[in-house]
Amino acid sequence: MNFKDTVDQYFQDLESKQEFSGVVLITKGETELYSGAFGYASRAWKIKNDLDIRFDTASITKLFTTAAILQLIDQSLLSLYTSAIEYLGLEGTKISKEVSVFHLLTHTSGIGDDCEEEDGEVYEDLWKTKPNYAVRNTEDFLPNFAYKDPNFPPGEGCRYCNCSFVLLGLMIEKATGMSYRDYVRKNIFNKAHMADSEFLAMDRVHEKVAEGSDPIKNKAGEIVGWKKNIYSFPPIGSPDCGAYVTAGDLDRFLRAVQAGELLSKEMTAAFLSPHVDYKDKGDWDMKYGYCLWFYVGKDGQIVSYQKEGINAGASGLIRHFPAQDINVVILSNLEDGVWAPIRKLHQLVIDGTV
Repeated sequence: MNFKDTVDQYFQDLESKQEFSGVVLITKGETELYSGAFGYASRAWKIKNDLDIRFDTASITKLFTTAAILQLIDQSLLSLYTSAIEYLGLEGTKISKEVSVFHLLTHTSGIGDDCEEEDGEVYEDLWKTKPNYAVRNTEDFLPNFAYKDPNFPPGEGCRYCNCSFVLLGLMIEKATGMSYRDYVRKNIFNKAHMADSEFLAMDRVHEKVAEGSDPIKNKAGEIVGWKKNIYSFPPIGSPDCGAYVTAGDLDRFLRAVQAGELLSKEMTAAFLSPHVDYKDKGDWDMKYGYCLWFYVGKDGQIVSYQKEGINAGASGLIRHFPAQDINVVILSNLEDGVWAPIRKLHQLVIDGTV
């Protein structure tokens, strides 16, 4: 069985068990190696997914924030060492003035997060006591984290932090005089030819959008219903999550970065390089760059790098394999949609099955 047939059969099997709903795109340079769409964009109306459907990318949105910040560094409006608190005038919070743009980009700031995911907290639980529709603008997030105790001093640890990117979004707004979303539309989406990407409010009607939902299971593990995700996070995307994109647009974004179309040569190289150690995974090391995380072999060679996103009713990732020049994009309107598939596809690429 050839590569396309192997991948297609794999996703058809997942679809038949209702374990995958979404789209898959695999490219090598400008060549498409595989594309497919599975499951329902609207489960209620039984509308099938297709490759033109836009998906909530959750934390993949941080890639666009990173590119925007690096553009501003290219323009000398900010630097990697700019103090977020001094720049934003947020003295009086519990965020150290030593926290820099570098710390925020590499998850080494130590600031308290709105949801401490590494401690097992669940993001959608935030909205049990606060209406999610009240959080629409970047500054609306500040009360959720700015007065929380830090986890460690800046630069003395590495811990994934969503709200680092909220601060970066506020810095983008101050530096440019534009809203975060408007800046990204003009300077990231437009420049990368991401014609179908947008920040879509869930309380408005939009075309070609996948509706997020997750299965409700009984004690035997049987699906007995489906839960929508409309109360699980704020109604419109922000600097840390929630942009809606197609698989093709996400592939175009990373190719545009790699080609130097969005950033200077120096910032492009910095974006695509690891900068801090995160976890020793035994046979390989996990390192963080500027938003991206890197899968590095013990010989120091980068096997792949990626950005992933997860939320109720949404999961996705883009993973690049430098040696093969292969991008893998998986977007799903299920919380657990992409994790088993990327392990399968990773192995196929590394084994040379492609």
